[in-house]
Amino acid sequence: MRVVGVDPGLTRMGVGVIEERDSALTALYSGTITTSPSDETSLRLAELMEGLEEVMAKYQPDAVAVEKVFFKLNVRTGVGAIQASGIALAAAARFGARVYEYAPLQVKQAVVGTGAATKDQVTFMVNRILKGVTPKGADAADALAIAITCLNSSKLEDLERSTR
Repeated sequence: MRVVGVDPGLTRMGVGVIEERDSALTALYSGTITTSPSDETSLRLAELMEGLEEVMAKYQPDAVAVEKVFFKLNVRTGVGAIQASGIALAAAARFGARVYEYAPLQVKQAVVGTGAATKDQVTFMVNRILKGVTPKGADAADALAIAITCLNSSKLEDLERSTR
């Protein structure tokens, strides 16, 4: 199974691709799509869509996992992240991939074991789980963590279905 993980953001969108084969996880891609805050929002969203579609066309994922957006204080940043999340969901639908969404707390719990994990702890555990892969930046690490969460959650869902 191949999963694209997306950490949505209008200025920086983390993207990671993980493949599971024979219970082993392998990172196929890790990166960040960036846009300029000085550009119009519509152009930035188009850049994000183009970047995601390039990754999806190259890696042909079975699923796309997107982090749910939560914000408390900065509405402007939150709106951009929500727009970027919509782009990720639309790109997944265009490629016919199953879509999963996870709250940040779920991702931290799945990868680190605690919802209070720091970004450094998430990056450390992604490196350990993927056997030495060092993501380039926190957004890319988060994207890989989201993909790991999806693969682990999918295994549980498959197990539950097979025992019914």
